[in-house]
Amino acid sequence: MALTTVPPIPAIILLLASASWSAVATPDFSPKPQERQLSKAMRSEMTELPCVTVGRSNADFTGQDNRILQAAVDYVAHLGGGIVEVGEGEYLMRDSLHLRSNVTVRGVKGRTILRKADSSLSALALDGDFGEEQITVVDPNGFAVGCGVAIWDKGAGGFHTTVARIIGRNGNTFAIDKPLMADCMVHNEGQAATVFPVVSGYDIEGVRIENLVIDGSKEANIPLNGCRGGGIFLYRAFGTIITGCLVRNYNGDGISFQQSNDVTVEDCVSEDNAALGLHPGSGSQRPTIRRCVARRNGTDGLFLCWRVRHGLFEDNLLEENGQFGISIGHKDSDNLFRRNTSRQNKQSGLFFRNETLGMAPHRNRFERNIIEDNGGPEIRVRGEVNDLTFVRNTIRDAREESSVGILIEERVGPVHLENNTIQTKQQIDDKRTSGRN
Repeated sequence: MALTTVPPIPAIILLLASASWSAVATPDFSPKPQERQLSKAMRSEMTELPCVTVGRSNADFTGQDNRILQAAVDYVAHLGGGIVEVGEGEYLMRDSLHLRSNVTVRGVKGRTILRKADSSLSALALDGDFGEEQITVVDPNGFAVGCGVAIWDKGAGGFHTTVARIIGRNGNTFAIDKPLMADCMVHNEGQAATVFPVVSGYDIEGVRIENLVIDGSKEANIPLNGCRGGGIFLYRAFGTIITGCLVRNYNGDGISFQQSNDVTVEDCVSEDNAALGLHPGSGSQRPTIRRCVARRNGTDGLFLCWRVRHGLFEDNLLEENGQFGISIGHKDSDNLFRRNTSRQNKQSGLFFRNETLGMAPHRNRFERNIIEDNGGPEIRVRGEVNDLTFVRNTIRDAREESSVGILIEERVGPVHLENNTIQTKQQIDDKRTSGRN
């Protein structure tokens, strides 16, 4: 008869434990097929990123002016990017909030208010030379270390205006963190003022701005041109997304972005600003502006500056602006405008600026827009522009005086009109003697 050997009790326990361990699979932490290393880093994309809060109280960063906002943005930027959530309340801006790459700044819709501080202005006491990194002013009152400042003279406007930060002081002389972009001469009325964009981004990418109210306090500030200023201003800020923001009362443009490709502006309002409402410009390619409102701005609602191409402008409202609803000109070609409404602007609802053949805004397409009750011809086409297309637009004017739906001037090339509804005293005033289609 065979005998069975029974192992001792501790051995049985060890065998059972070994069988249990072998039944549990070893965790597999190897990279999954969909994992890809980022294009500019030696790691893959993470699902959890830094996120900090800013508020007047009970937040990771507490304060009530631009310094606390900047501290939070810089902290997150130094961690490689993430989110800064700004609580409700008003924050006084003595300098721009300087955006950083890969950082989202998110406010509370309608309740996070960034208000521009009152500006101070002084004549220059000494000439400011091109490339110099300091200025000397006659009256230093209101100028302080940490404040934003703009410097210009009568010959140094536009991109030649310098916007910088004051980083040091010696009496009436102030150091700035950027070199002067031009000579600013005393005899040419050289000046400095504490004006700047409320939010600005230079040389950045991957930024989002959400749900902020920008109040420019224009009654207490002198103007700053849209090449260097705006309630929100971008310069070489590639791929920026601006969503859900209200920009109001800035003594300049509402939203301006220059030399910035692939910018998206959506669900924003730009109103009661002194100059342009929405200003894509200076070679900004492939912009998208959708579901935005530009109203009661001093000049144009939507102004395509130079070389804005392959853009999409849809479902926007441009109304009651001081000049044109939409203005398009220098090399602004191959854009699509659809389902926009341009109404009750003081001049034309849609205006093509007077450009020669090489610089004209060719091949723009307009679909299902409403252009109505504007102060000039509803649509005015000037210059040597070619191959414009208007399809299924509604163009109307209820005024009793003589009104024109589309005015096409002498040098304009082919214009394609298809299934448009035109309800004006004179539907089309075509002054061309040749080139009609």
